[in-house]
Amino acid sequence: SARRPTAIAAGRLLSDRLFGGASEADTLMDYDFVPTVVFSHPPLAVCGLTEAEAIARHGPDAVAVHKSTWVNMLYSREFLVDGQHMPKTFAKLVCVGPEQRVVGLHMIGLAVDEILQGFALAMKMGATKADFDSVVAIHPTSSEELVTIPPWQAKYSLRPDAYTPSYEEEPVPAKAR
Repeated sequence: SARRPTAIAAGRLLSDRLFGGASEADTLMDYDFVPTVVFSHPPLAVCGLTEAEAIARHGPDAVAVHKSTWVNMLYSREFLVDGQHMPKTFAKLVCVGPEQRVVGLHMIGLAVDEILQGFALAMKMGATKADFDSVVAIHPTSSEELVTIPPWQAKYSLRPDAYTPSYEEEPVPAKAR
């Protein structure tokens, strides 16, 4: 499912270069983090590196993998029928470095095809696991699972320039910060 949109994006860049006066450097297609979906039942959604690719590129000590498996809210107690099959959804975040930059996202299950686009944008912008964890989850949705995968990482603990109140100082109202 990524071939046509990728070809359209590359074609737009080529058109900008050939007919719009843009430079070659400004119109090269970036093939990193192209979100890809297989519209199967259940759908499959991937973006970025696999765990094996991340290990090959960054080394095993630099790679951390976080996984979650859950039953989609469509199968919550209110909508169950006796004996109904409750398929699970699976997600995997592949992260690298001490900051745990998210370089891979892999999901299979109900509605993952609708979830991927926004997370691909975050990954392209260099999001870390702590960035994902800092997002307030939308409940009840499957996408909330991606921002609540343990272990939770406080965003400020990885950013020394961020404001971190000490217990010795007086509380500072949010407006004054």
